[in-house]
Amino acid sequence: MSIFLLPIDRIFFKDIIIMLNYTPQHEFLIGIDSDGCAFDTMELKHKECFIPQTVSHWNLQGVSKYAREAAEFVNLYSKSRGINRFPALIETLQRLQNRTEVVARGVKINIPQELIDWMNRETKLGNPALKKTVEETHDPVLTKTLAWSEAVNRQVSEIVREGVPPFPFVRESLDKMKDKADILVVSATPQEALVREWEEQDIAKYVAEICGQEIGTKKESLALAQQKGRYAAGHLLMIGDAPGDYKAALANEALFFPINPGHEEKSWERLYHEGLSRFFEGTFAGEYQETLLAEFDAHLPENPSW
Repeated sequence: MSIFLLPIDRIFFKDIIIMLNYTPQHEFLIGIDSDGCAFDTMELKHKECFIPQTVSHWNLQGVSKYAREAAEFVNLYSKSRGINRFPALIETLQRLQNRTEVVARGVKINIPQELIDWMNRETKLGNPALKKTVEETHDPVLTKTLAWSEAVNRQVSEIVREGVPPFPFVRESLDKMKDKADILVVSATPQEALVREWEEQDIAKYVAEICGQEIGTKKESLALAQQKGRYAAGHLLMIGDAPGDYKAALANEALFFPINPGHEEKSWERLYHEGLSRFFEGTFAGEYQETLLAEFDAHLPENPSW
């Protein structure tokens, strides 16, 4: 679907108009991912919410041990970390289908081709777009996918409640950014969950906008914020914990500071003490960023050990 970059900064998503209605206040822009990056919620959401619902809705009870390993690898411990839930589901099922132990048990893993076809047509991979397609087509596989996705969201709202603070040095970093940069939350998480989590921790006050999956991909959200050349070259930074965050930054000619999985606290401390200063002073690009990227790449393998 096309994105229309209108003078009033509107993006049309089916019948919904979502606006990035902030007025730039600074010469720098910083985008920040949320789950697994600002908040230590990624493992909680996947291990306690996504995976149980995946086993239940996709009939994986007979290979639940291997389903859990495949889902954890795809969503948490590989270069696929942080991808949208729908392509993540397909990759999980594909890896599970090809696993020797699963084949030996005679459990048939069905890859939902209808979901793949929908993903190839749709650019806004979220529940609103999927629900609209289900209402129009009544496709049984997409109906099942929507039921799974909505069950995941309910589980998240029940389990990921109050008391999950941001990583150490997130709050301090936001405070250090606020007088020099406009700050956006740029995430593939549903909007409602993002707003709830950032507001309950009293850090939403630092950001100009919270951009969830309903607005578009991270690439699209950054592009929308950057439209009409609002920020000069070298004045846009993306902070993330997944390769998709880096790709979104690269597509928008933004710098990238990685939050290394398993070493989040040290990454935020490094950003606070040196990364932000380098960004604002113009010494971030080049050797410093390349060192960060090499370290980040080493933390996420492409293939599992099994």
